[in-house]
Amino acid sequence: MIRRVTAAVALVALCAAAAVPAVAGETRIRKVLPHLMDEQKRISVAPGLFDRDGYQQVLRQSPDRVSGIRFDIQWSAPRKIRDSLTLRLELRTARGEPGKPLILEMPARNHRRWGGWSAMVLDSDDYRRAGEVLAWRAVLLDGSREIAEQRSFLW
Repeated sequence: MIRRVTAAVALVALCAAAAVPAVAGETRIRKVLPHLMDEQKRISVAPGLFDRDGYQQVLRQSPDRVSGIRFDIQWSAPRKIRDSLTLRLELRTARGEPGKPLILEMPARNHRRWGGWSAMVLDSDDYRRAGEVLAWRAVLLDGSREIAEQRSFLW
């Protein structure tokens, strides 16, 4: 009787382990957070999230104080391909051509064990020429092959 219960528990545990997806080897873009920057390149005046969100609202209401935009992108990838990845950000802007997005690109640098955060900045002169960002698309590239993406609602 004890052998049957032990075997049943082991079988259930094995089935449950097989049903859980393998997250460690997954390549993906987890979050993209666009933040407006003021004249001093700040996105917040205090370290708290509540303060950051409040200051972002102030900057949205006062476009003359905005000097650029920073996109904080959280991504993850397996260790064996991390060094070869490139992060691309495609932006549709108010003054840009509708069919041709503005493209920012940089190597995806590993900041933590499972990927990390990378920041891409569109600062003062380029931001003023491009105008307000209407939509964005973040892509993780391995060479020329797209392996992960996340896009804004309006993309």
